[in-house]
Amino acid sequence: MTQNTGRRGFILGGAVIGAGALVSACTSNEPAVQPSAAAAAATTAAAPGGNDQPGTQVTIGFSAPAADHGWIAAIAKNAEAAAKQYSDVVFKPVEPTNDINQQISAVESLIQAKVDVLVLLPNDGQQLNQVARQAMDAGIPVVNLDRVFPDKLSYRTWIGGDNYGMGVAAGHYIGKTLKEKGVSDPVIVEIQGIATLPLTQDRSKGFEDALKSYGFKVTAKQAAQFTVQSGTEVTANLLQAHKKIDAIWNHDDDQGIGVLAAIKEANRSEFFMVGGAGSANAMREIQSGGSVLAATVTYSPTMASSAIKLARLIAQDKGMSDLTENQVPQSITLASETITKDNAATYLPLGFES
Repeated sequence: MTQNTGRRGFILGGAVIGAGALVSACTSNEPAVQPSAAAAAATTAAAPGGNDQPGTQVTIGFSAPAADHGWIAAIAKNAEAAAKQYSDVVFKPVEPTNDINQQISAVESLIQAKVDVLVLLPNDGQQLNQVARQAMDAGIPVVNLDRVFPDKLSYRTWIGGDNYGMGVAAGHYIGKTLKEKGVSDPVIVEIQGIATLPLTQDRSKGFEDALKSYGFKVTAKQAAQFTVQSGTEVTANLLQAHKKIDAIWNHDDDQGIGVLAAIKEANRSEFFMVGGAGSANAMREIQSGGSVLAATVTYSPTMASSAIKLARLIAQDKGMSDLTENQVPQSITLASETITKDNAATYLPLGFES
């Protein structure tokens, strides 16, 4: 709808910054210079966990599409759960909707309510760009979640997944596995979401680029529209068209329920499969060890939890405690991580139910 370190990083200006900060030890034999009072105060404020201490009360407005997809449902759930962690946060969500005009009206109501900060996952970044700009012009910082606004003046901070990175992660897992198996001319099938979407095209490009490094290419690909029903239908057609397959990448674990149903119905198991997004269903399937599903690459809805945390910091004029800078970064891209049987237990608490 987005590696293997088991730790989520922040990509800032091309550099990946991990969740923990490296602490440099003093190697000199000379006594350490005592920091100034201001520096000491800054260090205390930036200490890990310091930002979680109660501060100025802030009201966070929240708007997202309707939960007609497991991933979207998890977005709203994670946002609300994150807000409840803080006694200084008043969470003000509006009715979720897939109607562009209704979402615009809902965001306008949050602007009129003068919330302190707004977390917004637009149905369409282009079409909600102007109302997000209205919020910014009214002095309400916007945390743009996932689907990006084209105008950078329409948001204070963007946080989202890495669609291209999803494809890269899936491509590397498949390429490496096939090489280890000694397969020289593999049949690789790709099941996309909605082919016309830029996010789908980014995923496919990343997959293609990663496979090239192993000398492989996609044999066939077809779009399954991010639905269970289409996942079943498209997979059944692909299985009929290819009597032997070596590997499948399915872009989306929600539609993957249908993909796996078609594979079971066809009684095919000569290949392995990689999923996408990181649903709890997929992780349990991977853990079972009795499925063709060997891995999934994340595009985690936990980004909504992080968006709430970032919104709180912005409204309270704080920075991120593990970073040196005084302000929250303008853009944060979450890494796409590869989940296998070996690490599924670690990621399962972050998964969403399809």
